[in-house]
Amino acid sequence: MKLSIVMPVYNEEATLREIVARVLETPHEKELLLVDDCSKDGSAAIIAELVAAHPEVRSFKHETNKGKGAALRTGFQNVEGDAVVIQDADLEYDPADYEKLLVPFESGEADVVYGSRFLGGAYTLEVNFWRYHGNRTLTRVSNLFTGLRLTDMETCYKLMRADVARSLDIKSRTFTVEPEMTAKFARAKLRVVEVPISYDSRGYDEGKKIGLKDAFLAIGAIVRFRFFS
Repeated sequence: MKLSIVMPVYNEEATLREIVARVLETPHEKELLLVDDCSKDGSAAIIAELVAAHPEVRSFKHETNKGKGAALRTGFQNVEGDAVVIQDADLEYDPADYEKLLVPFESGEADVVYGSRFLGGAYTLEVNFWRYHGNRTLTRVSNLFTGLRLTDMETCYKLMRADVARSLDIKSRTFTVEPEMTAKFARAKLRVVEVPISYDSRGYDEGKKIGLKDAFLAIGAIVRFRFFS
């Protein structure tokens, strides 16, 4: 089975080489799709270097900044593997956890697998009190509308069948892509399973891009995509 890893990239020059190295170290047949969402730093040059050095790495570039949702859509439309997983370009999520995500998928128990930071993973609650409770609240609201029993709707780590990824037709430009995908999985009655993962949170001083405004936008997206395709 071939795994397609889709990685949106926006101004991630500080961590891009290291996260790609971690992805390439995983023991799977794989391809890595880097989608540069019009970065303004040195990310584009690093991507070119990585593509030249590694045949399993492919790249795509947006000429204007379109947001995470658009980057995922570009990646999903170009995957060639059997399963697809989303990977952020920072160092918060550990590619070593792909092994956990693949277990219920390869056993035939799931169409979609979420990596939950709240099922035994190492989440730094003391440092991220508001984000921790914000994520939990958004997940509960999402569950009310979707009927799912998730503990971490906002997680980056979502692994799915390749045909599911291609069919998503993502509309969100921003981080509302998380509730959008979740609502669409629920509407399609896909089997969604969670597994515990580790998590090394970064703060706003390290480039974290999500704030209170995004939480309100997420609630709107939860409602919108639950009732409209």
